[in-house]
Parts: sequence; structure tokens; C-alpha cells
Amino acid sequence: MKAAQMEKYSKQIQLEINNIKIPEINKHEVLIKVKAAGVNPLDILILNGSIRMIADYDFPLTLGNELSGVIEAVGKDVVKFKVGDPVYTRLPIKKIGAFAEYAAVHEDAISVMPKNLSFIEAAAVPLTALTAYQALHDVLHVQPDKKLFIPGGTGGFGTMAIPIAKSMGLYVITSGSERGRSRTLSIGADQFINYKEENYFDLLSNIDYVIDTLGAKEIKTELAILKPQGKLVSLKALPNYRFAAENNFPIWKKLLFGLVGARIDRLAVKQNKEYRFLFVSANGMQLQKLTKLVEDEDIKPAIDSVYNFDDINKALIKVSTGHSEGKVIVTF
Repeated sequence: MKAAQMEKYSKQIQLEINNIKIPEINKHEVLIKVKAAGVNPLDILILNGSIRMIADYDFPLTLGNELSGVIEAVGKDVVKFKVGDPVYTRLPIKKIGAFAEYAAVHEDAISVMPKNLSFIEAAAVPLTALTAYQALHDVLHVQPDKKLFIPGGTGGFGTMAIPIAKSMGLYVITSGSERGRSRTLSIGADQFINYKEENYFDLLSNIDYVIDTLGAKEIKTELAILKPQGKLVSLKALPNYRFAAENNFPIWKKLLFGLVGARIDRLAVKQNKEYRFLFVSANGMQLQKLTKLVEDEDIKPAIDSVYNFDDINKALIKVSTGHSEGKVIVTF
């Protein structure tokens, strides 16, 4: 089968399309014939070695973190799925490889696809939907009738996070460029801030929760708009000791991440607020819950562009510019 592989960590975006063996499945795995795969900033971070401390890989590595496809074979102990099922998944962190014609995936990481989505649309959902769900449910433990701010919520993440947050009873505020206003409000946002004309810091206060999508440079300002006991979870800033402890990292990593995240932790504690970091994990049960929400609310992910698998490097370059309006997809 064809697979897009990296031979080493590199700042250059240059995957090789190699012919490799179709993976063998164990008794708890299914073999998926891949129809489409989502291309994400996470793929760039893996490629350039930025997250080696969280997830380090052996080479050659088939890149790619989320996919949709059809089950072609099932392991002897698989009970939830059968051959022919259309499925989608955020692949387990230690066993990625969506940029290939076939993928072997543990049954606990997959869900049957939403009936209202095509394979291309479904491939755009798992990573962002699970990130939003885990941020809101597992990390922030959100309560209804509270205020949530998502800076930069007009892209692919916001498309999934806003309706998920609304389904949990939250008042949702987001910011972005003016061209994203109407779509963002149409999917449920209660308030929109045009970041080019307005500063959210001047407009917002007493916010209960923030999901940071902008990174370390914005954390101080985001913390400032939170009420006392408010919570901030970052998807892009710095991991801290708590993140390392919750992921059962070895002691040296706990100490290292404790040092890395110490400045932000101190700032949060000083203000009687909470800082958390999230790295999304595979979870088939959560994805099944999200599938029902996607179907019930007829949620459609924002698709920026679709590339043929042979143009995988062009797709990655498009994502690396940061200018995509929604998800970039490769198809087989």
C-alpha cells in the first residue's frame, strides 16, 4: 500500500510516498481502508519535532492523526464493528498513520461515521471534536449557564467546539476576522468579537472558562478576563507539571514540564485561577457521543480544501501557513 512517511524530524515539509506492507491487525483491531484523512497543525508539530517530549516516534513514521474509511477486516475479538462499516477516528497517539491506504486501529478508538456526513466531511471531525469535548468535559468540567470564551474560534476548531459547548448549556463568546462572523453566529455563538476592530480584553470580564487556541503569548491576557476560580485550558501554550502527572510521564518529564509551565502556573495561582494544558487523545466512546450530536444538530465541519493523496506535501504546506479557513483534507 501507499503511505506518506517521514524519515526523521525536520523543519522541511517533505514526506516520502512509499510502498509498504498493509498492516496486520491484532485480535482487538480493525483494518480500515482509508477514504479521507484530515491534515492538521498537529502533523506539522510532529514533523518538526516540536512535541517529541509528549510523543516521540520511531522512523520511518507514517504521519496522519485522523481519518474516515470502511472496515475491511476485523480481529477475532472485535465485537462492536463489522466488515463494511463506515467509520472515523482520531488515531491513538502512539499508533498514528492516517496518511496511508490502510490503517490498523483498536476498536476502542473508532466510531461509526455520522450519517449526515460524507467521508471527506467525516475526516474533518474527530480531532477537533474530541479536543473540544475533552477540553470542556474532562478538563474544565463545565457547568451550564456559564460563560466560555474561545479566541480565534472561526476556524475548524470553533466549527466543532461552539455547537458542542452550546449542547452543554454554555454562553459562548468567540473572536475572529469579520468574514467568520455570520457562520460563527449561525452555529450557535452568542457573541462575536472582530479582533481587528475590537480588543476582547476591553470587552470581557468575569468569564468562567477560556479555551486558548492562540498560544503562550496570549495566556496573560486570557487569564485576566477570567473571574476568580475561573479555568483556562490551552491547546497551544505550555504543558505543566499537572499535565505530566495526569499522563503518567516519568519523573524527569514531570520535573521538566513543571519548570516549563511554572511561570504560567504561578500567574494563575496568584490570581486564584486555574491553568491546564490539553493534548487530545483517542476515545471511541466519546466519539460515539459526538456522532449523535453531529447527526442531531446536523453539524457540518468547515472544509478549506481537498487534495489528492499524491499532493500530501502541498496539503501540509497549506496547513503550515495558518491561513486555511477550515480543515484541509487528503483523499484516496
